[in-house]
Amino acid sequence: MRMRTFVLFTSALCICACERSTPPAISLITADDERSLRHLKEVQWPQAYRTQDTVLLDNILHEDFEMIDAEGNVFRKADEIAWVKSNTWRVDSFRYEIKRLATWPNGTAIVSGIGHMLSDSVTHTYWSSNVFVKTDGRWRAVSSHVSGVKAMAR
Repeated sequence: MRMRTFVLFTSALCICACERSTPPAISLITADDERSLRHLKEVQWPQAYRTQDTVLLDNILHEDFEMIDAEGNVFRKADEIAWVKSNTWRVDSFRYEIKRLATWPNGTAIVSGIGHMLSDSVTHTYWSSNVFVKTDGRWRAVSSHVSGVKAMAR
């Protein structure tokens, strides 16, 4: 009986210790983090493409950045910067609609949603998911994935 009580008591202690040491799956994002991530995704990232600002894009993208496009092609940071440098933005209007914005205690965030572009009387929509990491006090994109691209005549 004593051994059984000891085993149950020890097991309960282990379970309690594990529960207390496990960080929450998702932390509450601070207002500053949310503001920074929204500004990055809704303002700065499109601005870098629109104005061909490779310095701004370089600051947004982490050194380990990788993008997977809708066709499954993989592009690195250097590829994106080279593309922006040599391609003029041909979009009449653009809006990004954030559907999910979440952060984790380890300095990781996901921002995903729908991009809406209008060009030459055609509306394009797409879904994208972006992973950001916070290093040295700032958020930088480490991964991007685009899918569900649709074009509709206006």
